[in-house]
Amino acid sequence: MSDIFREVEEDVRRERLEKLWKQYGDFIIAGMAAVIVGVAGFKLWQHYEAQQQLKASAIYAQAMQLSDGDKADEAAQIFAKIAKSAPSGYAAAAKLSEADALLAAGKTSQAVTLYKAIADKDTSTLGSVARVRAAWAMADTASRSDLQALLAPLADGKSAWRFMAREILAYCDYRDGRLKQAQGEYESLANEPAAPQTLRQRATAMAAFIHTGGGANYGTVPPPAAPADASVQKGNAPQ
Repeated sequence: MSDIFREVEEDVRRERLEKLWKQYGDFIIAGMAAVIVGVAGFKLWQHYEAQQQLKASAIYAQAMQLSDGDKADEAAQIFAKIAKSAPSGYAAAAKLSEADALLAAGKTSQAVTLYKAIADKDTSTLGSVARVRAAWAMADTASRSDLQALLAPLADGKSAWRFMAREILAYCDYRDGRLKQAQGEYESLANEPAAPQTLRQRATAMAAFIHTGGGANYGTVPPPAAPADASVQKGNAPQ
């Protein structure tokens, strides 16, 4: 008896499935097709992205070789092209490298402009690096107030870049003859346990240099006095 009920139940279930398939079968097939096409498209996109990254990597390496081989102008042009067409990661790095190449080529103004553009747009580590490099590129000519304004985003007490910002401003004080202020800041940096070791070493050296009078201006060395009789110098002494 139970077998009869089971057969009836299976027939009812089959009939329901057939009815559902007739009503929604086309939608089910379309949905499955969409999933398959979507997966295939994603795989193709991944392949394309990988190829673009490989291409960008090869061109980036070529530009780096030019930069290392004292062909900074050519390197800057290639980096500029990468920045326009490469995947986002390579494009961002290429912009920074382009600025580095411009600076190496003696085009300081263009390099600083690009560094600042990167720093204003990028709030990640890349932007902080660009900000520090812009400040160092300007360190010999810019006013202290301009450098302070540029470095302000790095001056936060929690910023990992705050010590580099302080080092640049200390150099600015040294450059402008504010030796006591510069020495104090260098000594403070030298004793900062959280500062990078290489920066502490530079700060120690600069503090010692200023302390021993290295920053004092002793004027220019006067030219040697001319001999009383030029004929003696020429070996034409009178007989």
